[in-house]
This record gives sequence, C-alpha cells and structure tokens, in this order.
Amino acid sequence: MKEVELTYRVPYADTDQMGVVYYANYLVFFERSRNELMRSLGLTYKEMEEKGIGLPVLEAHVEYHSPARYDDSLTIRASVDGFEGIKLRVKCEVKRGETLLVEGYTLHVCLDYKQLRPVRPPEWFSDLLK
Repeated sequence: MKEVELTYRVPYADTDQMGVVYYANYLVFFERSRNELMRSLGLTYKEMEEKGIGLPVLEAHVEYHSPARYDDSLTIRASVDGFEGIKLRVKCEVKRGETLLVEGYTLHVCLDYKQLRPVRPPEWFSDLLK
C-alpha cells in the first residue's frame, strides 16, 4: 500500500474560539496529505492536469473521535486504499501522538479534462499506483 505521513502543528487560525480545530479543517488536512501522497507517487496534481486528467472528489467520509487543539502536533497519514476502474479511494487518519482523532477516506474519479467526463485512467497513471 502506498502511504505518506505529514507532521502538522495546529495554528490558531485552524481553531474556533475555544481553541478546538474546526470540523471542516480535517478535510483540509485530508487534502494536504492526499496532495503529498500523489507527489510521493511521482506526479503532482498540476502535472496530472497538464497531462489532461484530474481526480475530483466524489465522496468524503470523516469519522470524528477526539478534538485537536491549538498548538497540537499532529501526524496526518494518507494511503491508497483502493483503485478500481475509474475510481481511486484514499484513506486518511489524523493522530496526536498515539490518539486517533479522525479517520476517513475520500473517493475520487479519474476525469478527462478535455471531455469533462469520467474515463479509465491512462496506463502511466495506473502504473504509479502499483
């Protein structure tokens, strides 16, 4: 399984007035780790777009377990959790130390930018995920 891990210190801007991370920011954390996952596979989102394909999010599932707070040091992990046909599933989890704060996944479809429709990914892209 392809995987990437990031460390992130929570800035005040990511929190509410009580110093707790906004729920929606977890999806931002998922996006950051997914971006780094694609980079670690050898291709950035910008390079994919230049080649004519994209991976828009079809679905996002977030399971909240415990809050993160201002100045917490988080570990954010993303991994390829499935790739079938035109769909890619990326699993994400956010931890503070050994405590699991959030886990979930995003489901993506391979999109041809010229035709603006879902397509089977090119072989070069499929090869990256093997």
